[in-house]
Amino acid sequence: MSSSMNDVMQLCRELSENLEVKMAVKSSVSAGAVTGMACCAGGLVAGPPGIAVGGAVGGLWGWWMTSGQFKPLPQIIMALPQQQKEKLHSSVMAVLGSLKWDNLIQLLEFVKSNDILYQKVIEVVLDFFKNDQKAEVKRVI
Repeated sequence: MSSSMNDVMQLCRELSENLEVKMAVKSSVSAGAVTGMACCAGGLVAGPPGIAVGGAVGGLWGWWMTSGQFKPLPQIIMALPQQQKEKLHSSVMAVLGSLKWDNLIQLLEFVKSNDILYQKVIEVVLDFFKNDQKAEVKRVI
């Protein structure tokens, strides 16, 4: 991995630590499908009250399926496969433009000191996970 790639991945990780966001990729879709199927099954078996009961049971089942699967965004960033890291790197580099840096500390200082650039990098990272990775975002309180 090139030093530019490492620096950009570390930048994404560092900036995402302050977001207090956790994400679940893929499992959220299956949990939603289970909830929907339980709701339909309840409706078929018991009519309108069955829809309510099926929705509640399916929701709990979906919660159980995804519990513990939401991970901090910095952890997910560092665990990305190489191909996905390259894609995220390209997206962030499009925001950074022709910015030159010598090391990670210099890059972090420049981005953190420029509010507009900081927000754009955060936006690119979140969009990458929401759109590209189909991740479900959850704010940590």
